Amino acid sequence: MHNLKCVSSHVWDLSVTPAGNPEQLLIHQQSLGHLQARAMATTDTSSNVHHRNTSTSQRDHPTENGVSTPVKLAELQLEDLRLWRKHMEQVKVGVLEEVQEQISGLLDRTIKESVESFSKHTNSPVDRKEPKNASRLHKPGDGKAFIARQSLLDELFEISHIRTIYHMFIAALFLFISSTIAVDYIDQGSLVPEFDLFFYAFGQLSVVVWSWLLMFSYTLLGPYFALCVWGELYHSSGWRVLVSITAGLLLAVAETALLLVFPVYVILHHQLPPASRFILAIEQIRFFMKSYSFIRETVPAVIQNKPKEGCPPKTPTLSSYLYFLFAPTLIFRESYPRNPYIRWNYIGLNLFKIMSSIFYLNFILVRLCIPVFTNEDNKPFTTRTLVLAMFHASFPGMLMFLLGFYAFLHCWLNTFAELMRFADRMFYQDWWNSTSFANYYRTWNIVVHDWLYYYGYRDFLVLSKRKFRSAAMLGVFAVSGLVHEYALTMLLGFFYPVMFCTFAGFGMMFNFAINDKRKSHFWNIIMWTCLMFGQGIHVCLYCQEWYALIHCPRTGTSFWELVTPRSWFCDYK
Repeated sequence: MHNLKCVSSHVWDLSVTPAGNPEQLLIHQQSLGHLQARAMATTDTSSNVHHRNTSTSQRDHPTENGVSTPVKLAELQLEDLRLWRKHMEQVKVGVLEEVQEQISGLLDRTIKESVESFSKHTNSPVDRKEPKNASRLHKPGDGKAFIARQSLLDELFEISHIRTIYHMFIAALFLFISSTIAVDYIDQGSLVPEFDLFFYAFGQLSVVVWSWLLMFSYTLLGPYFALCVWGELYHSSGWRVLVSITAGLLLAVAETALLLVFPVYVILHHQLPPASRFILAIEQIRFFMKSYSFIRETVPAVIQNKPKEGCPPKTPTLSSYLYFLFAPTLIFRESYPRNPYIRWNYIGLNLFKIMSSIFYLNFILVRLCIPVFTNEDNKPFTTRTLVLAMFHASFPGMLMFLLGFYAFLHCWLNTFAELMRFADRMFYQDWWNSTSFANYYRTWNIVVHDWLYYYGYRDFLVLSKRKFRSAAMLGVFAVSGLVHEYALTMLLGFFYPVMFCTFAGFGMMFNFAINDKRKSHFWNIIMWTCLMFGQGIHVCLYCQEWYALIHCPRTGTSFWELVTPRSWFCDYK
């Protein structure tokens, strides 16, 4: 009876097992019925054996209360154990399948909700129709390939942690505004912040507007009609070399006169303030790079595609060139991936961010730079004060660096991209994660990097049959450094080649020393340290030169007088 009680106890355990899904319940019921039947059969067999072989059983195999033999009970228990193990394996499989289905459903819902949230936020489905003239796949030798993609910061701002860092910069702007208002109220009794620096920097905008219109008109009509006339003469005349040289010289003269000399003359003649000078200089550089890309991309196509008899050579349409002049890219294509509609709320938000960044820059200069470098006491800068000023200027310099990146490379370019329905928004990559300066230079400004790479570095390698890679890289650095220095010279109104020395000198050295082989996070710290200290050097030396010209103005107009920094000799007396 003791063994029978064990079987009954085992059956009871099965009967009180918690019910799960229908399959598990069916397994429980089958196991319960099977064990009950086996228990009844065992009871009957044990009773018959007891009546027939009572004396033998008692002598050979002692029984307990006259029930079954220990051998059969042991076999029954082993069979029950096998059934129980099989049952538990079936339960385990069922539970695992159910958990897997629940996790899979949860992940599917999460992905679907994320996609829906992103679609609602961007609200800009991409028109992925291939252009009519896209008859073959893009090859590496064809140049840059444009594809529809969002800017990286637009995607990162969907993450709450990244958005919190963005909110910290907004909070810092509120602190700058509050501190400025508090200081103005204590000193002058006024609660309205002054924007004298802002209005001074953007003065004479009317001169900038008519100068820009003249440069734009030439950039639109000059290179385009020069290309059309040259294309017809090239295929119809037998003097192809002479025609090409003549057209090239005439175009070079026109480019020099209207895109190089004219803006400089306007800046110097009208003595434009800093921001107005900078706008004109940047547009001058942009128009030159755009027109060069247009000529560079279309001339080989006109040469290779011979026109049919009685038909003019195939050239790009004027509308495609006009679109290119406003598109946020420096690489000409007859067509680009386009979005189906414009998000006007996105444009308005970006314009608001641009204005906020300009006022942010105004507060940084007023609160962190001008009080340090004004030097109202006319004290000469010693080595100690110069070193301290460089480290002090690192923080405002880095803030201005980040503001310039965000306002121009993200907000401004995305605003024009949205207006033009331009779908390729990769104007930069994750340069902040770079562990090498080589990667930083490639990812910081994709728009300019593409132009320098395809029309500078790669074309030089093709002409030299890929023999002078280092020379090509050095040439690109030199050209980029000169253009950066020219823009800063126009902005500040004096020549002080700090940017050229740091960019083409230290930058080029770091490009070879801290290269792509550096993968550790330690090198990312080194890169950020160099960037911060470099910005501090720029802000310190340029501000020092600015106020040195105020305290010690130039006395002549000779070449050496113009290119020699006044801060080197000014005694501030």
